[in-house]
Amino acid sequence: MAKIHSVTTGFFRVPLPEVLTDSMHGIMRDFELVTATVRDADGAEGVGYTFTVGRNGGAIANILEREMSEIVTGLDADFIEAIWMKLWWDMHYGGRGGPTVLALSALDMALWDLKAKKLSQPLWKLLGGFSDRVPCYAGGIDLELPLPDLLKQTDRNLERGFRAIKMKVGRKRLSEDVERVAAMRKHLGADFPLMADANMKWTVDEAIRAARAFASSDLTWLEEPISPDDIGGHARVVREGGLPIAAGENLRNLWDFRHLIASGGVTYPEPDVTNCGGITHFMKIAHLAEAFNLPVTSHGAHDVTVHLLAAAPNRSYLEAHGFGLDRFIAEPLKIEDGFAIAPSTPGHGIVFDWKGLAAIRA
Repeated sequence: MAKIHSVTTGFFRVPLPEVLTDSMHGIMRDFELVTATVRDADGAEGVGYTFTVGRNGGAIANILEREMSEIVTGLDADFIEAIWMKLWWDMHYGGRGGPTVLALSALDMALWDLKAKKLSQPLWKLLGGFSDRVPCYAGGIDLELPLPDLLKQTDRNLERGFRAIKMKVGRKRLSEDVERVAAMRKHLGADFPLMADANMKWTVDEAIRAARAFASSDLTWLEEPISPDDIGGHARVVREGGLPIAAGENLRNLWDFRHLIASGGVTYPEPDVTNCGGITHFMKIAHLAEAFNLPVTSHGAHDVTVHLLAAAPNRSYLEAHGFGLDRFIAEPLKIEDGFAIAPSTPGHGIVFDWKGLAAIRA
């Protein structure tokens, strides 16, 4: 493959169609989108992206534009593993997490997109290929929605073809969460996959109490009940709470997941391709989970992640949550009777509306 000629960065502020809230991030009116376009000496391009919930996007864009672009220009674009390791160690002292890894994730995604395009393969087939139909759930950011509105939102998601639903928990009173979860279970019926996401709200003891209180509602999993940094606490919640636990959207690399999985602190490892080190590390995390007989799920970036789970035999559910991005891409994710369909076009298939994005450049 040809050498990398340039890396172009874009930084945009995507307004949300409606104000979103959860238990820890608070009120979200827009998301930051940072893109990386890698062009090789043949003129071929690959595109990657990452996002934030409203802060640090400028730092990510700066790292891509001023640091990583200089490091990778002139390198062979086909050597993705070598580029990943060079970026990791060149940026290591001031990196290892935060904006640096989000920038690395976007660049890594662009390299994989470029490689798949040049080989004329959809990304999921290049990564190994398992099935182009991936079980999918609708991830709602709906903590403050009144219960009638929550149920109406659920009905709209069912009409769109979803056959699994996730809701937010972490209100001021646990009794309110219990009431809302029970209402959703009654509304959806027995055996319908229902997940709940606390967004790191609780202490370990509070999380165990909440998990036990939700037991009668038969949740598929309770997500991010405590701080991602408390590995031992996660193990306690799994052991004493009695519910499967999904976690990992705030972990930043393969080794973070190794510690969490080996400790017994997670039932559904949940990497986010835009912040875990990109496609390179997402697939390693998926295979690590497989070695522990754990199903892997995902967070965010469903347009890319559908390819990754389509290549993972231990995939569980893809989270469908576009954060308003669907308005700026040519082909939004397709949902059919509970399954997301991985595109058959070369690369990851995301084509941005650059003209539309230009109007919201940060």
